[in-house]
Formats: sequence, C-alpha cells, structure tokens
Amino acid sequence: MQRRLIAWGALLAMLAVGIGAFGAHMLKASISEDYMKVYETGVHYHMIHALGLILVAIIAGQWGESVRLRWSGRLLIAGIVLFSGSLYVLSITGIKILGAVTPLGGVCFIAGWICLAWEALSRKN
Repeated sequence: MQRRLIAWGALLAMLAVGIGAFGAHMLKASISEDYMKVYETGVHYHMIHALGLILVAIIAGQWGESVRLRWSGRLLIAGIVLFSGSLYVLSITGIKILGAVTPLGGVCFIAGWICLAWEALSRKN
C-alpha cells in the first residue's frame, strides 16, 4: 500500500506541475482571467492533495496499513479527479454544468482528511 500511494502521489504531483505549466504557457492567452483563476485553483488543490497522498503513504509506513488509511488515499485521488478535473474542464470549455461536479470532489477531499484524522485518533500508541 505504501509504495503504491507514494507512486500515485508522485505521479499526480508531476501531473499537477505539467498541467500548471500548460495553463501558464498555453492557456493564459486563450481563456479569460476569471477562468484562469479557476484553472489555477484546480492546480493548487491538485498539488496539495497529491502531497497529502504521499503523507498518507508515509504514515502508513509508520503505523501500518489500515482500512481508514486506504480509504484516505482513495478519497484524495477521487477528489483530485473530481474537483481539479472538473475545474480544468470548466475553465477550458466554459461548460458551467461541470461546476456541479466540483463540490463532490471537495467532499472527497474532506472525507479523505477525516479518514486520516480518525485513524490518528483511534490509534492506541
């Protein structure tokens, strides 16, 4: 579990850098300033939660695997896809209905962090 989560976190962080660079160099001239802010928000949350995934992996290495840590990782990944992914597509296409998907990703982020906190608070040592 630990190696897989670290690999996912590293790949997702690399992807956040690439997507951010694409936005800064290729999109800035072709989308509005408001949509650029939306895009940058997606990149920001993408990177934070990719690093959070690596944190969950490191914690799993220290504490051992658990169902809650596994779910924490899964939910952070789902949050990146739903939250950041919907913001990327919204900012590039202007399809506003995708804004309805973004909160689902936010809920995944929150649930992922709750799983991590729950694991920490339920530990005996």
